[in-house]
Amino acid sequence: MTKKLIALLLLFPFGVFSQSKKQVLDDLSKKESYYGDLAKKIWDYAEVGYQEVESSKLLQETLKKEGFSIESGVAEIPTAFVAKFGSGKPVIGILGEYDALPGLSQAAVAEKQSLNKRAGHACGHHLFGVGSAAAAIEVKNWLKKTNKSGTVVFYGTPAEEGGSGKVYMTRAGLFDGLDAVLHWHPGDANSANAGTSLANKTGKFRFRGLSAHASASPESGRSALDGVEAMTHMINLMREHIPQDTRVHYVITNGGKAPNVVPDFAELYIYVRHRSKTEVKRIWEWVENAAKGAALGTATQVDWEIIGGVYDILPNESLAAVMRNNMNLVGGVNYTSEEIEFAKKIQETPGISKKPIESAAAIQGLVDDAVSGGSTDVGDVSWNVPTAGCSSATWVPGTPAHSWQAVAAGGTNIGVKGMMVSAKTIALSVIDLFSDPELLKKAKSEFDSKKDPCFKYIPLLGDRKPALDYRN
Repeated sequence: MTKKLIALLLLFPFGVFSQSKKQVLDDLSKKESYYGDLAKKIWDYAEVGYQEVESSKLLQETLKKEGFSIESGVAEIPTAFVAKFGSGKPVIGILGEYDALPGLSQAAVAEKQSLNKRAGHACGHHLFGVGSAAAAIEVKNWLKKTNKSGTVVFYGTPAEEGGSGKVYMTRAGLFDGLDAVLHWHPGDANSANAGTSLANKTGKFRFRGLSAHASASPESGRSALDGVEAMTHMINLMREHIPQDTRVHYVITNGGKAPNVVPDFAELYIYVRHRSKTEVKRIWEWVENAAKGAALGTATQVDWEIIGGVYDILPNESLAAVMRNNMNLVGGVNYTSEEIEFAKKIQETPGISKKPIESAAAIQGLVDDAVSGGSTDVGDVSWNVPTAGCSSATWVPGTPAHSWQAVAAGGTNIGVKGMMVSAKTIALSVIDLFSDPELLKKAKSEFDSKKDPCFKYIPLLGDRKPALDYRN
């Protein structure tokens, strides 16, 4: 009997129950290649936000074959879906993502090598979606074997990368009535802490001017690009006077087509992030005023479209503790000799911080009040239902998200191994929640205590319809 199994039996000493949880772990281990193949297919599809047609279809087909009922095209999003199994309470949700990032095509090799595609899974969402589906399926099997009451719900959530897919799903009431939601995310380490994230608001500012010959008659033109540049200049001046932990970043998505033509159209795509959603709203108003001033000063016109907006995550230590206990039982990622060689090569490439390769096998300790530098639409879910998540080492230690190195590792068995750590952790954690009503009561009590009694959920993106074309 392994040390890990002994620990499992000690933690859950009730014979049949302990054996059934062990069976879940064994079943997931046996299906690692199967789920790895599914993840590789989505890695190959590499579909960006709201365009994940094949990725969504594959996950829906997989869950339907396992007996889940499927409701597709929810919240006015063609690639969003909800898959349910079971009946009655409690009702536990599991989140799954599957969108890729533009401009990060990469082969599954340890040197930079484009696949000449327009996107790549640099945040590991191909693993996220499949790993969460694997957990949901194993929970379904456990419910059938034990005849337990309860409902497991898998949420297919598109366009996390800037599209705020879960916000529209939250706004549509799809998470109403749930007792808890669990999720995970790819990373370069294994952890399950009650951390938070940055709220953000994003939008595209479109300037319109008058075209003219840039040399022969520039006085007849009004440059839309001048409007964009004036706005970015004011934003950069603004940085001195906003909280230092604010993040403001942008790209010019259209700056004109030819240098000898005064551009009559230009577009700026901008993000504002801060831990406080209230601060994000305040700074965003300043950004809008900068746009108005830039248009006035350059004799152009400007309008803007809110693309996305997400809340910070509301942490739930009660649920995080359940996930942390189970992740400690599951353990981390152990590399083969070939994977160690791959990892060493990755760590020699630019942009990687060299961490011990063996750290992929460890589980990080408790971190109080951890704040992610990123943003996620999981935040909106967490303010409506008790929510917790974990992260597992799907990338070589030291690899940053949104990098070609993350794409590369995510296309290998290193990514699959990390995915299975989270799949097992979520499956065991959902089983705990189904089996011990006190865990959910404690999570709900904490959830209620952390929110203002007058709190009313109002999405940062307002009442706009899903921005289905935001990647075009």
